[in-house]
Amino acid sequence: MPINLTIQAEVIDIRSDTPRQDDIFLVDTNVWLWQTYTNAIASSPNAPNKIRAYTPYLSKARRNGATLVYSGLILSELAHVIEKTERQIYNQQTGITLNAKEYRHNYPAERANVVAEVESAWKQVEGLAVPIDLVVNEEITNASLARFKSQALDGYDLLILEAIRRAGAGQVKVITDDMDYAGVPDIQVFTQNGLVIQQATSQGKLLSTR
Repeated sequence: MPINLTIQAEVIDIRSDTPRQDDIFLVDTNVWLWQTYTNAIASSPNAPNKIRAYTPYLSKARRNGATLVYSGLILSELAHVIEKTERQIYNQQTGITLNAKEYRHNYPAERANVVAEVESAWKQVEGLAVPIDLVVNEEITNASLARFKSQALDGYDLLILEAIRRAGAGQVKVITDDMDYAGVPDIQVFTQNGLVIQQATSQGKLLSTR
């Protein structure tokens, strides 16, 4: 079924954008995954193309003096995706179908491997970007739940965006392939997601210059 996006963010095609020294980019989990995870190619069918798409832009951003930032909230999603991918790889290699709990508790060697992969990925994130302190409390949680009613985001992204907004960081610039961010007003989405770029163009939300 075709996905109909209502574009509310300002969308920037990273293929034609040059990062600036004063840019501060929040890098989304999916981009970190492709940059730091050993088995990133196994995480999704399009992963090889995504790695080729986002790696040059991140390198250019760092070379031009832009700041890449991360939140500790990203760790939970990153760890989740890595564990899920490692379990899928194990299931395919062995012909055994394990659920998440079986894989996590009954196979200590696999668990140690997952931990090593997550630690390695996170160490790379810490080396490539700087942390931002985001507070998640009852007020932020309630505001995120309210945002959930009007913006089609998952729980991870709801908390991050709401926490950033409450921190008074100004207009948020997100490097992401996640189309959900395109439906969030008052942020800039730096992406190479074809559907987002196509629909942003037709809705007059694609920035040709900035």
